[in-house]
Amino acid sequence: MEDVLDLYEQPYNPLRPVICFDERPCQLLGEVLVPIPMKPGRVKRPDYEYERKGTCCILLAFEPLRSWRFVQVRKQRTAVDYAAFMQELVNTYYPAVERVQLVQDNLNTHTPGAFYHALAPHEAFAWAQKFTLHYTPLKGSWLNMAEIEFSALARQCLDRRIGDMETLAHEVVCWSADRNKARKTTRWKFTKNDARRKLQKRYPLLQN
Repeated sequence: MEDVLDLYEQPYNPLRPVICFDERPCQLLGEVLVPIPMKPGRVKRPDYEYERKGTCCILLAFEPLRSWRFVQVRKQRTAVDYAAFMQELVNTYYPAVERVQLVQDNLNTHTPGAFYHALAPHEAFAWAQKFTLHYTPLKGSWLNMAEIEFSALARQCLDRRIGDMETLAHEVVCWSADRNKARKTTRWKFTKNDARRKLQKRYPLLQN
């Protein structure tokens, strides 16, 4: 916990950007009956019945000090998907950085080993060196600012039925572009000193 909080307190360094990464599953739901369109005095009224269209996964990287995020929709969230996402993130948006300070949870695909599932060993090793990994503690995923972005995404974009991956990807990219343009970010205020004071029962007691 303190490792992540200390990282959040560091000044902005464009050569070592702090990026929060997370992913979430998303269920695709289609309409069985055509919704009744909105009209003056009435909102759009969908039928209660829906059709399951499968699942997919949304991957999100968020750099709070630059008020910027990057999202992708993928069919699965395997080690190969994780590696491909990180490659596109760095190649497209961070080609000149020294290292990426990456905050993420402890999912078994969130490791340097993911690159070995997608690349030859010498390439995988080189890619693993581009990241310094900072893991949130177990049951402490709230320390990852990407969780806050997903909360905004759920309320602003995923609060309706979307029946296919193409539409979902378009909607998510538009949402991301709008928030980037508006420079929406998270102002993190919880510090190491706050943690030591408020969570003191979680710290070992030193005895003479």
